[in-house]
Amino acid sequence: MLRITELRLPLDHAEGALRPAVLQRLGLADAALKAFTVFKRSYDARKKAAIVLIYTVDCELADPADEAALLQRFAADPHVKPSPDTTYRFVGHAPVDFQASGRPRPLVVGFGPCGLFAALILAQMGLRPIVLERGKEVRQRTQDTWGLWRKNVLNPESNVQFGEGGAGTFSDGKLWSQISDPRHLTRKVLAEFVKAGAPEEILFVSKPHIGTFRLVGMIEKMRADIEALGGEIRFEQRVIDVLIESGHIRGVTLASGEQLRADHVVLALGHSARDTFAMLHECGVFMEAKPFSVGFRIEHPQSIIDRARFGPNAGNPILGAADYKLVHHAANGRSVYSFCMCPGGTVVAATSEVGRVVTNGMSQYSRNERNANAGIVVGIAPKDYAVDPNAPGPVNPLDGIAFQRRIESRAFELGGGNYEAPGQLVGDFVKGQRSREFGSVQPSYKPGVLLGDLHPSLPDYAIEAIREALPAFERQIKGFSMPDAVLTGVETRTSSPLRITRGKDYQSLNVKGLYPAGEGAGYAGGIMSAGVDGIEVAEALGRAMLP
Repeated sequence: MLRITELRLPLDHAEGALRPAVLQRLGLADAALKAFTVFKRSYDARKKAAIVLIYTVDCELADPADEAALLQRFAADPHVKPSPDTTYRFVGHAPVDFQASGRPRPLVVGFGPCGLFAALILAQMGLRPIVLERGKEVRQRTQDTWGLWRKNVLNPESNVQFGEGGAGTFSDGKLWSQISDPRHLTRKVLAEFVKAGAPEEILFVSKPHIGTFRLVGMIEKMRADIEALGGEIRFEQRVIDVLIESGHIRGVTLASGEQLRADHVVLALGHSARDTFAMLHECGVFMEAKPFSVGFRIEHPQSIIDRARFGPNAGNPILGAADYKLVHHAANGRSVYSFCMCPGGTVVAATSEVGRVVTNGMSQYSRNERNANAGIVVGIAPKDYAVDPNAPGPVNPLDGIAFQRRIESRAFELGGGNYEAPGQLVGDFVKGQRSREFGSVQPSYKPGVLLGDLHPSLPDYAIEAIREALPAFERQIKGFSMPDAVLTGVETRTSSPLRITRGKDYQSLNVKGLYPAGEGAGYAGGIMSAGVDGIEVAEALGRAMLP
């Protein structure tokens, strides 16, 4: 097999135009090409009136013996090379009688994307993991989440943050990442999703996504696969203590009082497992404060974003709803950037604690809602949120949680104290004046948005930086700072405020057998990177357990 990259065709090319383009590119007769598959399709929209599709294509010649000669002919061409081997290979498999040895089964704490893939790989290796998820199974969890959105009733143990599928279930379902992936582990993640019912297009489109409704059924199918392989999933099982003996993990204690013995535990926590972070810190598990970001959600009509990005090609079904990625370096030294952009989506209530307001973004697979939304957030460092900035030594890793809570509690008050979110029109925010009524953009956040002044919701340096950034973003996307666009507060859970640091063996620096993983531990950001981290941690655990 050989691969062609950067094969460019017009956006409106005929359905059968790709094969002739491959033949022309390689200088082959039709009979010489046995088959080809599209590995990736992206687009170049820099010239909006003449958008170009860019293909990466894997080709199989009719006579494999011709491949070496063809590659030799294109030896100086960086866009014709052998196809890489993307096959996933397990690090090992447990012998048939492995479980009869009496060794404790591995535990996976958390069943978001990271825990899901850690458990799946462990099960596929024959290690029969036990998964402990504090929330409910995905359909019951969905009902509880709607309870907040529709009835202003929060279940602290079953919501956008906690439950089967993790926070990624109520998101845009983005399936791309900028992580380095020399082993093609993202391909393994995508292949498992397709096996579980995702559309096959996620294997080749440049920015694949699924959306919440499709994710629900897929997660259930993957859970069934884990169980069929001998794994066990236990819901509503909150870990309240870890058993550590002589620097090695020996098990966990559940809120029910039950103790589970284990010599290998994957900590696949979400970024909102604040009580668990505090417990681990008290038990002496090494962790460090890390940077994260805070800000607001912004909403525009999706049509404005489509026109700004695609010009006359807006609405083309191949392009779909347009997204964006923006960065501005403010005069006060702060970086402001767009985060978790959701085309054709909604802003959702994402708190997990009583008396606090948190926002996030979500889209369905169709991405056909009226508004586009994204986080507009400001980067902050541990020195910004240290409770005692004059204290010697590193910042307490729990100080970031305290900082988030203060902001979220203030947002709850500004929103009226009933889980409505505080909001402000962009024009009023830039001018520093209170908003009193909505314009052409109606906010999508449920339970609702209470207009007012967002200035008190964030530190002054963040407000100043965002006020400067919004007009700057207008220069990149026409209409971005439209006066009627809506800002909804607050976005605080962009990433984990701490890192449960691990070594090259993926184990905690000071507790052997404990494997911090995924977004909550500070090693991922999004579904794909969390899934990949789950795979790598499962492999490390497998190497430690298997004979």
